[in-house]
Amino acid sequence: MPDVVARTRTGPGRLLIAVYAIFALAATARSAVQIATKFDRAPVAYLLSALAAVVYIVATAGLARASRTSRRVAAISCTVELIGVLAVGTVSLLEPEAFPDATVWSAFGQGYGYVPVVLPILGLLWIRRTARTAARSHS
Repeated sequence: MPDVVARTRTGPGRLLIAVYAIFALAATARSAVQIATKFDRAPVAYLLSALAAVVYIVATAGLARASRTSRRVAAISCTVELIGVLAVGTVSLLEPEAFPDATVWSAFGQGYGYVPVVLPILGLLWIRRTARTAARSHS
């Protein structure tokens, strides 16, 4: 049974986990520096970057661990991430004055090559694919 569940961290899943880990590190470092040095300039943007960091950390851990629970955690994190990037991306374009400094999710992740808007979609697709494989293996 562990082999079936572990598939989230095999093949393309390894690359997905690596990208999530990089984004977790980048978002954590960026938000920590921003909050520590210029929080009063754009508190909402910096707190949203910190939230993104937490979501990336949880998604990374969920994808990397080999259990049904971690798969659910990863799916929830990717869903929260997708909702966040779509909401923040939309608001940041419609009301740019609300974001005097960019967040990881501003303009749908434009500052990061739009990876933030694509990443949760890829994560959810991978989780779905590996869940189907696991279900077929148990049949």
